Amino acid sequence: MKLNRVNLEHVTASSLPNQKNLNAKVGIVHLGFGAFHRAHQALITDVAMKEHGGDWKIVGVNNWRAAGKPESETGVEQEFSVQDNLYTVAVGQDDRVDLEVIGAVEEVLFSNQVEKILGYMTDGNVKIVSLTITEKGYCHLPSTGHLDINNTLIQHDLQHIDQPHSAIGFLVSAIKTRKEKGIAPFTPLTCDNLPENGHVLKRVVLDFAQRLDPELASWIKENIHFPCSMVDRIVPQTTQDDIHKISKQLGAQDDCCVSTEPFLQWVIEDKFNNERPAWENTSIANIMLTDDVIPFENMKLRLLNGTHSSIAYLGYLAGYQTVSETMADQDFSTFIRYLMDKEISPSVNVKGIDLEAYKDQLITRYQNTALQHRTWQIAMDGSQKLPQRFLQTIEYGFANDLNVSGLVLAVAAWMKYVSGVDEQAKAIDVRDPLKATFDDIWRTHGDSISDVVSAFLSLDSVFSTELAENSVFKAQLVDALCQLTAHGAKQSVQQFIQTI
Repeated sequence: MKLNRVNLEHVTASSLPNQKNLNAKVGIVHLGFGAFHRAHQALITDVAMKEHGGDWKIVGVNNWRAAGKPESETGVEQEFSVQDNLYTVAVGQDDRVDLEVIGAVEEVLFSNQVEKILGYMTDGNVKIVSLTITEKGYCHLPSTGHLDINNTLIQHDLQHIDQPHSAIGFLVSAIKTRKEKGIAPFTPLTCDNLPENGHVLKRVVLDFAQRLDPELASWIKENIHFPCSMVDRIVPQTTQDDIHKISKQLGAQDDCCVSTEPFLQWVIEDKFNNERPAWENTSIANIMLTDDVIPFENMKLRLLNGTHSSIAYLGYLAGYQTVSETMADQDFSTFIRYLMDKEISPSVNVKGIDLEAYKDQLITRYQNTALQHRTWQIAMDGSQKLPQRFLQTIEYGFANDLNVSGLVLAVAAWMKYVSGVDEQAKAIDVRDPLKATFDDIWRTHGDSISDVVSAFLSLDSVFSTELAENSVFKAQLVDALCQLTAHGAKQSVQQFIQTI
């Protein structure tokens, strides 16, 4: 039996769609329709429509890349269509799993269906265009936050604005058309892990528009708000084993399901150009509208994402496949809590948040065995993640005379990871826009750790000039990378915690 509207009454789940969300009209287009969105914003919107009504159905758009043309269809669009765009969210804590069937999705499109996508985005009923396109989807330079004008997608879109390939091109194309037709602008709402993500999105959109049409850029600056937001929920990549287990518990085959944890948080800057769903007035806790998201962003990016990436690089090199497996190693759990307490917390200041309780909760979340969150998955696209997850905290540490040697060890682990060879001399499947550059660095300088570090620090898209020229930072990186190369990640972590 397949999950669809006809079979909905026969499935076993704690929550099912009702007529309010099933019969609603489209009000949101979401770019980057991956597992995270399905377990976070789409689920929250589903509950908002159930409880308050409103036309907020979502059109999901799949597949965004930082370079090259969009890839061929993945089949997700067809799978959703067969299931009447229903899917299951499995919420697991260790041995307990609860199922929720979501009815907030109207249609799923692939990014090469340009006319249909732009048709939705230029429809006046669409009030929000949200994004989870990962850091690299913004086609920006992480070290500066500005648009990468050498990006092949951006170069294409500036020449062919009516046939965009990038998410930024789609946004500007739709905004341009709505302006010309006198249609009120939608709110571009980024939900990606970037510091001041709304400001980053506004900057790259304005950079793009300025090159396309300076008058349009001026109009966007005057008329469109780009709210910042902070999203938090751990959502691993769905595996075939997940699909089998969830379908069996559900009593129906669901090829679009996702697994996640009980914890969920969403903090949104209350600056919308149009109407929005009543997200904060639902039965879901931890959804907040605020005037200032930035302290929450820093807390999450540095404490959660920073330690998550530390687990990913060091844990992978140590031979651990998942986060929970890594955290079962007492040395690693001690190391991660040390990072939180001594190296990261001094840079975090959020009023009204019990930081100790938040850190306790993070450790519990990382140890959740219901989530098989692969270290390899978290390790992807490190060149896009390092500035906000590690480097800004390290800069704060140097500026305030703090010891950040644990974070330096994590950065060194990233450098070792992207060499493409693990501690057993086996190949690592490195996924990163700068993979070719990393390969060249290790091929050219691999005989000298000092030269390897110098070559990495010369990457101005990753490292700020201030850090790249910091001789203490470089010396610590050389020492840490030598340690990892000589003794491996597991022993390096063990030796590190003996010194704290």
